[in-house]
Amino acid sequence: MTDSADRWFSSYRVTADPRLRLVCFPHAGGTPTAYRTWARRLPEDVEVLATCYPGRQDRYGEPFAESIHELADGITDALAPLLDTPLSLFGHSMGAAVAHEVALRLHDRYGFRPERLFVSGAEAPHRRERTDLLHTLDDESFLDAIRQLGSASLATIEDEALLALVLPAIKADYRLVETYRPASTAKTRSPVVAYVGDQDDNCGIESVRAWSETTAAGFELRVFPGDHFYLEPRERELLAHLAGHLRADMRLREALGSPAAMRGGRSA
Repeated sequence: MTDSADRWFSSYRVTADPRLRLVCFPHAGGTPTAYRTWARRLPEDVEVLATCYPGRQDRYGEPFAESIHELADGITDALAPLLDTPLSLFGHSMGAAVAHEVALRLHDRYGFRPERLFVSGAEAPHRRERTDLLHTLDDESFLDAIRQLGSASLATIEDEALLALVLPAIKADYRLVETYRPASTAKTRSPVVAYVGDQDDNCGIESVRAWSETTAAGFELRVFPGDHFYLEPRERELLAHLAGHLRADMRLREALGSPAAMRGGRSA
């Protein structure tokens, strides 16, 4: 990877000659480690790249992004040298909005169509009607509110020093989420697969189904048992379903018979 890509993406398994890359985008306050176990459950020729937003982990000293659009711009630029290989995008919660914006930019700037866009635990961009301003709450009220979403990883953080370390990133991301509005009504040319927990109080199933209106290609909705962070206890089932799509997309590229088509996703 280039130096720019190294800043943005972590890989937890060496994939010498990937047939496809899966770029993953964390939820608000999330880090690349949210996807540290994914590679072991996905095909060996799929390289999993976990995105690191500014202001956390190895990028702790960098300023937080000012908007989801700024995040998407930086990520799109970092992906540019990697477009010799087909890629798909997965985003959970805030990460779904980032993935959607990146997909649009990849096509607009480089004529590159991601194989598939996987979105999880997020309402469709044009269905965003929330007026919550949780990031303006005091720290205790803010933590109480987001813990109700069900994240097992956050629920275990009680150490005040650790909370002080991670809280600024979480609040910064919530500001991005709560102020995000899509800049364009353009539809992605990639098929969209949407996932949601059946007890997710953060977004209703119909608002997730509305992702079907954001794509000019196919759409599928899959509902799992669980809350907003259903993907933590349901990782095995989620990745089995996701892997099926990745394998099918790779087989389709091979069936096309064009070396250029098999190594990249550029479209007219």
